[in-house]
Amino acid sequence: MIKFFLTVSGWTLISRVAGLLRDLMLAAYLGTGVIAEAFQAAFSLPNLFRRFFAEGAFNLAFVPLYTKKLAAQKDNEEFASEALSTLTGLLILLTLLSQLFMPYLIYAMASGFAGNDRFDLAVELSRIIFPYIIFISLTALFSGILNSHRHFIAAAAAPVLLNIILIISMILSAKTKWDIGITLSWGVFFAGIAQMSLVYFAVRRLGIKLTLRFPKLTPDIKKLFILAVPAILTGGVVQINLLVGRQVASYFEGAFAWLYYADRLYQLPLGVVGIAIGIVLLPELSRALINKNSLDGQNAFNRALEFSLLLTIPAAVALIIIPLSLISVIFERGAFTNLDTISTSQALAIYGLGLPAFVLQKVLQPLFFAREDTRSPFIFALLAMFLNVSLAICLSFYVGFLAAAIGTSISSWVMIFLLWNGCKKMGDSSRIDARLKRNLPFIILSSILMGMVIYIVQYFLNNSLHTPNIRYLMLTILIFSGIISYLFFINLFGIIPKQGLRAMIKK
Repeated sequence: MIKFFLTVSGWTLISRVAGLLRDLMLAAYLGTGVIAEAFQAAFSLPNLFRRFFAEGAFNLAFVPLYTKKLAAQKDNEEFASEALSTLTGLLILLTLLSQLFMPYLIYAMASGFAGNDRFDLAVELSRIIFPYIIFISLTALFSGILNSHRHFIAAAAAPVLLNIILIISMILSAKTKWDIGITLSWGVFFAGIAQMSLVYFAVRRLGIKLTLRFPKLTPDIKKLFILAVPAILTGGVVQINLLVGRQVASYFEGAFAWLYYADRLYQLPLGVVGIAIGIVLLPELSRALINKNSLDGQNAFNRALEFSLLLTIPAAVALIIIPLSLISVIFERGAFTNLDTISTSQALAIYGLGLPAFVLQKVLQPLFFAREDTRSPFIFALLAMFLNVSLAICLSFYVGFLAAAIGTSISSWVMIFLLWNGCKKMGDSSRIDARLKRNLPFIILSSILMGMVIYIVQYFLNNSLHTPNIRYLMLTILIFSGIISYLFFINLFGIIPKQGLRAMIKK
């Protein structure tokens, strides 16, 4: 499982680094102005619905059912074709309706845009971008099939295409003087086609033949919907959380972009660790349950939990201690000002406090989904949503746009408490083993010690981190001081045995 995780996380890391370069260019070309906020709102809209139809609800219900059919070697291709046809029909209908009601969707996402240039531009760009939901959702369905067959490379590599195409779009726009907002929007559209094509041909190479037909409510599709509806509602709750944050941000000039850039940076460790773990863990747990092997299930869960905490806790500490240095060096240039740096770094530090919770959700939720229980996560998400909405709205009167980040982080920790409490009835497969009990305190201690090291290094490099030309080198030194010190401490405390580390590197 660790080998599969490293495959997914490696490609995810490449994608996130490319995404960081994309956002660096966006910050330089657009800053936090009208076009930046309009494009970010437009790009967020299909990604919001994507949580329902892509790697969210539909796929979380689809993967356990498909894995079960695959294990029984019975009708897996037929079921996949039925799911493909149903999903395609729903997506086409959604896209047509969205084109008609686009102004209302933008108002629901960012009512603070109403009455100024941001609103009309966001509507125009959204109408170009929104069909991306069709391609990216089908990409996720094909990826679910590949993951169930333990073929992870194509699905993990697909997001790289989006970032590459958007980078090319910005370069083309600068060279040809095309409208950058329109060019980026068409870039998203064509990137969706490229991503879908990559994973579709990977599915075909496995010898799986899928046929598109008129959707029918077969017994398998009925069961899929029974499982998917609570997961869709769960996804809806999560999206309400995001909408509340964006609504709060839309009433503060520049805040929509500040939260976007902070979100993109903390998404780097979240994607590399949390999402990769979730992708690999769900089919593994489903397979263990089908085989009635609770020991395999417990080991898969504990190693996923241990590996995610081993990488996430130090990342969270770094985001809390050096956010200003990270944002300043990565984004502050061109249209991105010092005020933008300060505001974005404040949001990033708050997201850093919630990062372990964001990742742990990706580890705990598959325990429910593998058991075809999508109802419990919905109830937990609903409770967390009420807390998030209350915090984001009430605190906005006192701390402004930062209320959105505070609400997100606190409600995520509450969600972890609820998920963990709900896992107690699952028996041995969700219990913490002796190895994790021993290692967790040392992971936390190593992360704290690493935090002290980077705080001291940052203090001595402070002036150099704000000096043109050499600041990139200084940030590299700062980051590597954290990596090297953390590796030293986890080795000192014996968290990863030397023979285990060598075996992992060899694989």
